[in-house]
Amino acid sequence: MSDPHERRLLTPEEYLAAQNSPEFIDLKKRFRQFAFPMTFAFLAWYLLYVLLSTYAHDFMSTDVFGNVNLGILLGLAQFVTTFVITHLYVAHANKRTDPIADEMRNRLEHHDYARSTGDGTAEGTTRGATRA
Repeated sequence: MSDPHERRLLTPEEYLAAQNSPEFIDLKKRFRQFAFPMTFAFLAWYLLYVLLSTYAHDFMSTDVFGNVNLGILLGLAQFVTTFVITHLYVAHANKRTDPIADEMRNRLEHHDYARSTGDGTAEGTTRGATRA
């Protein structure tokens, strides 16, 4: 990353060009292919736990060992599931989305999305806003 004081401000056109690029479309697709099914699966699992806790008292109170019943184990499994999903997301992001995002950030920092005016200078070199 370059020093913020040495960077030229990015224009809205550069952000729009990046947003409309094939790389960004692929990035959104890869994120959604993971996030939507995983969110649905976790919400279904959580709803199942709530419904079992509410309507299947005998099932949830089944002793597993000692004073530990099935309801307690399934409740603890909710926490385990959260950590597993977090680990899966980090692995997915590191492998499938972060490389694309890093490349796009690098291209934005080097103003590769700027349209050339034909004389070698980029449009909008004095206006725009930086985004962290």
